[in-house]
Amino acid sequence: MTPAIRFLEKHNASFTQHQYPCTALDDFGAHAAQQLRVPLGQVFKTLLTEGEQGAVVALVPSSGKVNLKRLAKAAGVKKLEMMPPTKAERLTGYKVGGISPFAQKRALPTVLDTSAADYPFILVSGGKRGLSVGLAAGELLALLNAKAADIAEQS
Repeated sequence: MTPAIRFLEKHNASFTQHQYPCTALDDFGAHAAQQLRVPLGQVFKTLLTEGEQGAVVALVPSSGKVNLKRLAKAAGVKKLEMMPPTKAERLTGYKVGGISPFAQKRALPTVLDTSAADYPFILVSGGKRGLSVGLAAGELLALLNAKAADIAEQS
């Protein structure tokens, strides 16, 4: 059981677990969508960014990428850039491809793309490769004290 699953259970969250064989070496979101047979836009990737004011987590559909200017504006900071993968792993306690927005080493400001509202539930990493959790966008926002904003663009 991952820290993310323990976090969700501790907070009595309404969520589902989805395990699948993970053979991907990159584009983990696309792999998850294919394995779980859901639209690519319903699987959200957890991206770590950083700026002078610290780190910010972006949750965007796997079908797109984060717009760093819009993310910075939503987070109330001047400028953000993508965090190097090794630093993201150290900061969150998770491995790339399995970075969950839940139960990271410390709580970070989190912004969820507004497209999450298009689905009855979204899938995010459950804390390891090959494990996703499904939950309503509103529940994710409440659990993480996160914001919703238009931060994604098609890649």
